[in-house]
Amino acid sequence: MIKNKSFSSVLVDVIIYVVLTLFALITLIPFYSILVGSLASARENALHPLLLWPREPTLDSYRYILSTATMPRALLTTIYITIVGTAVNIAMSVLMAWPLAHKRIMGRHALMFFVTFTLLFNGGMIPNYFIVRGTGLMNSWAALIIPSAINAFNLILMKNFFQEIPASLEESAKLDGANDLGILIRIVIPLSMPSIATFTLFYAVAHWNSFMNVLLYINDSTKWTIQVLLRQIVILSQGGVGDSSTLGDSFVIPPQGVKMAAIMFSTFPILCVYPFLQKYFIKGVMAGSIKG
Repeated sequence: MIKNKSFSSVLVDVIIYVVLTLFALITLIPFYSILVGSLASARENALHPLLLWPREPTLDSYRYILSTATMPRALLTTIYITIVGTAVNIAMSVLMAWPLAHKRIMGRHALMFFVTFTLLFNGGMIPNYFIVRGTGLMNSWAALIIPSAINAFNLILMKNFFQEIPASLEESAKLDGANDLGILIRIVIPLSMPSIATFTLFYAVAHWNSFMNVLLYINDSTKWTIQVLLRQIVILSQGGVGDSSTLGDSFVIPPQGVKMAAIMFSTFPILCVYPFLQKYFIKGVMAGSIKG
């Protein structure tokens, strides 16, 4: 039988919920401000930098950035790189972490040393640039995917998660005639979905926010991702992202609204992914970080 809570316990719970609610609202204020700014006219944004809600909401900023193929192309490019890059990251990480989780693998400790070494020391920007240029990956989307195919930190956590899977499951599967690949696909991956879903989110966010690598390796503006295009818009106000001549002679470009609308385009899609992976997030990270 559940005992009734005391007044002090109820009061503490109320204070905790109030504080957490306030923190949640504080984190939502910037997103709300950006949304309001993207819906306000050029005049309202100029007169009132902080708006609760525009008096006459307008979609002119969105109409402008969608008046050419620049923004949709950058958005599709980012989605493509995120999906393909994340798939490569997960596949490579799983295929490397699963063997390293077995103590019978010869040279396992040496391989883990090299993986851990890259967390402390790396070549840096210039050597990486020469490697990408020397391998002929310049100005291609492969330059944004292949050099970062495996993240050492995520690999270590994934390897630790695989070590928690009972060895008896693998032994039973081998007695039933399963090979190593079959065990990985039919047993290990289904049991490791919390971990894999968590690292999928990590890799996807990293690809979506990729900025410096695009600046270094991509010279063709038609292959820019949405983050680089957003930089152009912020620096040049409009950044040539739209064509006002197609929207009528009376159309006035809202510079601040264009920036806000571009930010909405660059953040909203990746935010939509998080709720689907949220339930795996804490479980996946904690399970992979407890056991060494």
